[in-house]
Amino acid sequence: MDYKKYTLKNGLRVVLVPMKEVTTATALICVGTGSRFEDKHENGLAHFLEHMFFKGTKKRPKTMNITKELDALGSQHNAYTGKDRTGYYTKVPSGKIIDAMDVLNDLFVNSTFKSAEIKKESGTIVQEINMYEDMPSRLVYDIFETLLYGKDHPLGREIIGTKKNVTGFVRKDFITYLERCYTAQNTVVCVAGNFPQGKVLKKIREDFGQMRAGDKPAYEIYVGMQECAALKIKDKKTDQTHFMVGVHTGGFNHKDRYVLSMLANILGGGMSSRLWEEVREKRGLAYSVQAIVDFYPETGFFAAKAGVEHENLVQTLQIILKEMKKIATNGATKEEFDRARSGFEGRLAFSMETSDTVASNFAEQEAVRGDIIVPTESLKRIHKVTRGDIQRVAKEIFVRENLNCAIIGPQKKNEKAIKNMLKF
Repeated sequence: MDYKKYTLKNGLRVVLVPMKEVTTATALICVGTGSRFEDKHENGLAHFLEHMFFKGTKKRPKTMNITKELDALGSQHNAYTGKDRTGYYTKVPSGKIIDAMDVLNDLFVNSTFKSAEIKKESGTIVQEINMYEDMPSRLVYDIFETLLYGKDHPLGREIIGTKKNVTGFVRKDFITYLERCYTAQNTVVCVAGNFPQGKVLKKIREDFGQMRAGDKPAYEIYVGMQECAALKIKDKKTDQTHFMVGVHTGGFNHKDRYVLSMLANILGGGMSSRLWEEVREKRGLAYSVQAIVDFYPETGFFAAKAGVEHENLVQTLQIILKEMKKIATNGATKEEFDRARSGFEGRLAFSMETSDTVASNFAEQEAVRGDIIVPTESLKRIHKVTRGDIQRVAKEIFVRENLNCAIIGPQKKNEKAIKNMLKF
């Protein structure tokens, strides 16, 4: 997939990805910042700031001015905050992209951050925190990362922040964070799909040419060393016990990144994976079970995730750990290795079909990594992975000292027994 990259005088990067075969275009502004760039007292500010961009500009003073104009263009639009990236996007029929960019660019460059809106929106975010507390299948992910990285490291804190922080932020806090992290050199504007390249580039130059340059913000590197298996239980009355069990890995620049992706595919990447067969098909212990990998520049993790009846937690954990140990001992069969690689190729192909997925792929790579790995290069790298690599990496990471388990459910009474069985 061909793309063009431009850099404005102030350091802002522009990535244009033409897709003549589609009928839509997506504009996405991605900033290389998120909750890992906050200190403890700022925790939740990056996410709150994302909300505030939609609360009015000088030209469009109210939220409804923004949303009504985008809706009239047939837009799908939203924003998101991660630990190392924040994105704002609009996807529209191809002929509406310039008009949609006028709105998107305006809210990004000219938002007013009124104190009255900040106070009002804090209530909305408190309700969002409450909502996530009632979603254990999602919340367990946050608990797992807190276990991995510790609550004193930014990677171990929840993106959404605490109620105390959220209700205490004032306008000055937003402006300080904005000036530190929302610089031109830390921002990527990506447009993907069917669009007039000349007009789009001209529009970006006009709207972002005066954006403050500034340096990229620094962040705290994770250098933790785990010495024994760790367990964290959030004792809560739930209909199911949800859990994640997994290990530390290298980050997205590590030589084994694609090996880890393949390993996750084999163990729990689909309905023909080992965990799906053993946990769901043979025993009916879970509706869904999956293996996932996630990466930051310097660190990452491999984990299995499921929700089960309370009394089935120990059995399900034992099965998962047994399968992890088995692949480290015996490796993968040729059949499942080939199937996992085909699955990777398929998902990659699907991700390149729509303008929004392409925009997020290219923009986030450029914003976080500083370079772009195109799909053809990803395929080359996945085809270099061997069955021997799968077993080698499994042996390296599936060791007891590297094991972590996060649980949500009424399981506190079983803590000692669960901790004792956390071994391969």
